Amino acid sequence: MQKRRLIRIALLIIIIGAALSFIKLPYYITEPGEATELKPLIKVDGGYSEKGSFSLMTVKVGPANPITYMWAKIRPYHEVLPEENFKQQGESDEEYMKRQLQMMRDSQENAMIAAYKRAGKDVSYTFNGVYAMYVVSGMPAEGKIEVGDKIKAVDGQTFRSAESLVRYIESKKARDQVKVAIERDQKEKTYDLKLKTFKEDPKRAGLGVSLITDRDVKVKPEVKLDIENIGGPSAGLMMSMEIYNQLTKKDETKGHHIAGTGTIDDEGKVGPIGGISQKVVAADKAGADIFFAPNEGGKKGSNYEEAVKTAKDINTDMKIVPVDTMDDAIEYLERKVKNT
Repeated sequence: MQKRRLIRIALLIIIIGAALSFIKLPYYITEPGEATELKPLIKVDGGYSEKGSFSLMTVKVGPANPITYMWAKIRPYHEVLPEENFKQQGESDEEYMKRQLQMMRDSQENAMIAAYKRAGKDVSYTFNGVYAMYVVSGMPAEGKIEVGDKIKAVDGQTFRSAESLVRYIESKKARDQVKVAIERDQKEKTYDLKLKTFKEDPKRAGLGVSLITDRDVKVKPEVKLDIENIGGPSAGLMMSMEIYNQLTKKDETKGHHIAGTGTIDDEGKVGPIGGISQKVVAADKAGADIFFAPNEGGKKGSNYEEAVKTAKDINTDMKIVPVDTMDDAIEYLERKVKNT
């Protein structure tokens, strides 16, 4: 009798658990992802080989249900974030992923340009403009800038990449006013917009618009990047390092497993990303020796500071290295790292 009762209770728990798993909450769960080696994914025609490796880092992201929500609340380095932090109002999962993949393609172009310039190889590109890819609800750009608008200028300055424009905006603070000139349907409009802090990141202020750079890039020797189903711009630095290493005779890895993260622009400047702590955890689990983290000019609360804090928390032997540019990463490997 007791056995039957336990079986019924177990079945009831299973049924309730299954039912709860189908209830979608307006949140997403993020957690440490994986280290993905770039050597098999990037091939420079006639490129040099390497003894070690460069790896991009990922963060796992998935919609929350009551079970995963409660589980994430008690797990270290699992975060519960509002759905609006990821998707704009009315955006489907498919549309969100397309946007992420577009940012990855933009990042790949930046990585190619930066690496070929640094290696002294042939690279040229036709610049077609910086465009709005999506607008954040409740931010200054809403109702003024629309998806597909071409950003002609900000405060009278023109920008040849989305990253350089973002850096300009990030140099300002909340309530600062900027003059934004856009082009839509071959007509120009100008708006005076006051910067506002982001709900998910009160330390940052902006317009609330995601941007992409439209251009056609040509390089010699040819390079093929076979990176699918990974979205966002945060792999820029590590892709540029892998491309550069294959373009040059000296093996910058020196036999080490090198991980890291950070956006990159076509001038080789590194920008901050989200989920830095989760990426440090993932890199440590993957056995990385070195981890490059965006330094953000040494400002308080930078990605680098957070990465160092996480590294101490998990007691890793992995070396956390601050970088503001691709050159910083290369120079560190050349001066500080010995062959294994």
